[in-house]
Amino acid sequence: MNRWIYFLLCVLFGLILLMAGWLMPIHLRAVDASVLQRAGQKSPGTVERGLALVRETKTGAAEMLFKAAQQEQIRDHQKLRAAIDASVKLHPERQILGTDPRIKALLSFKDKKSRTQAEAVPFTDLVIQAENREAALKALRNSPNSAVQQLLQCRALTNTVLFSASQSSSGQAFDTALSIGGLLLGGQHLSTGLTEATSSSSSDALSGESSRALEQILLDLMSLGQRFNWGQLVAFCEPIDSAETLRLQAILVRNADAQLPVLFSAVQLSGDSAGVAKYLMSFSQTGQKDLASSLRFGAGGVRELLERKQRLHPSRVQGKLNAFSEGFVYLPWQAPRLALGLKWFLYLAAGFLLALAMHFARPLTPKAERPFHVRGFHVAREILFAFGFLLVVLLLSEPFLSQESQNVEFPIRLQLPTVSSAVATENTGAQGSFMNQLSLLTLLLFFVLQGLIYIACLVKLAEIRRQTFTPAMKIKLLENEDNFFDAGLYLGFAGTIISLIMVSTGIIKPSLMAAYSSTAFGVIFVSIFKIFHLRPLRRKLLLEAESVKNVSAPAATPFATPL
Repeated sequence: MNRWIYFLLCVLFGLILLMAGWLMPIHLRAVDASVLQRAGQKSPGTVERGLALVRETKTGAAEMLFKAAQQEQIRDHQKLRAAIDASVKLHPERQILGTDPRIKALLSFKDKKSRTQAEAVPFTDLVIQAENREAALKALRNSPNSAVQQLLQCRALTNTVLFSASQSSSGQAFDTALSIGGLLLGGQHLSTGLTEATSSSSSDALSGESSRALEQILLDLMSLGQRFNWGQLVAFCEPIDSAETLRLQAILVRNADAQLPVLFSAVQLSGDSAGVAKYLMSFSQTGQKDLASSLRFGAGGVRELLERKQRLHPSRVQGKLNAFSEGFVYLPWQAPRLALGLKWFLYLAAGFLLALAMHFARPLTPKAERPFHVRGFHVAREILFAFGFLLVVLLLSEPFLSQESQNVEFPIRLQLPTVSSAVATENTGAQGSFMNQLSLLTLLLFFVLQGLIYIACLVKLAEIRRQTFTPAMKIKLLENEDNFFDAGLYLGFAGTIISLIMVSTGIIKPSLMAAYSSTAFGVIFVSIFKIFHLRPLRRKLLLEAESVKNVSAPAATPFATPL
């Protein structure tokens, strides 16, 4: 009766620990949505940030946040729409030209309808018009900003790389780019880092060095101007801290399409343009979707996602956070490594308790087999089962464990209304890895399984060594365990066959290294066990058995000599 009580208690507590580990919102290669929700509780949300931009009369930037909120069906997004409409009625031009009076004075529209239209006009499309471009260049010549004057001197360059020279028949693209860059510099809308990079590259180009760095900056700014109006361009460029971040953001903007409002909103909420760029470059396939989902959790949630640099996983704790779930999420939020270790410990403890429950469920050892029993060795077997249980649970429960790398570099392409072909630079594509993540995971799985079998064989060997039998009986017991000692080979062959079948049926990608590694690990571990552990023990037992045999044999009768 006591054994069954222990069995039920072990099963109950084992399942409770298993469920607690499964619900803990921490993952090896993903960040849980509940963690983002907890991180963004007291931070401004997408709608709140949009309303703040409306109060600052930056309706163009607020329009992008509304589109993102509408796409993600964020609560109260209609409130933001109403605020934008009210602001546009009072100042319709601010949606297109922003709040900078210089821009309103410099640029003109072809007709009155375009001035009051609801849709934003891309800033590059305005500046590239001859009258607007000339007005911008004229205003920049009178600018007291030394960086602007230095930039304008680059119009005299003739050895340009990406643009045609300003004096050529197709130099309007270079003049447009210089105008956009100069207006941003003159209005102090670029960060200190990007301003210094622009000034440095201008100085280098004027001193006779390659102008490629400067042209790349101008190309990226003009590319952003093709997608944003002036107010949006200013809001998007202000957090960019370097020329490299500008390059990455320009690539992402050109490839964003319908997800452009999400990209814009993520930069606005997080204030970390470099972090957004690196995240989307690291997760080129799923990053846009995860970033869009993080907008629901406000600025804190977006920043948390960028800091973790992991994919987003839906929360297993559904609904709003209550007092209990907030405490449950606090550790994964503040100390993710500690939380991950605790989660694995819960799985390990659950596996040990379930193995202990199986020990209590076994029938009592028959009287004839009790001499073979060695106290305490069942604990070692249960620990080994717990580690195997942990491995299986992680394989079944961890999201994105076998995900392949999504790192990518996009080719730079820009099309202007006055340029007949695309301007392109080199494509610095990410080099393919030697092995994909699934192959590495398969190798690790086979290695760990073979390691567990190896340790189980060592435990069995130690158990036989400590049994109170004669050496001859221990040798027979070792012979009886030969099949168990060869279990690593059997598992290795089975793993290789299963892998090849899965490859041939198209379930997994071909990877002969991963398939044959199962057999290779089996041969290695079994060889090490038999050569370095089993063989010395058998030799020792053979010598002990022979010694016992010689001692127990009767003395020979001496030869009697006849008289």
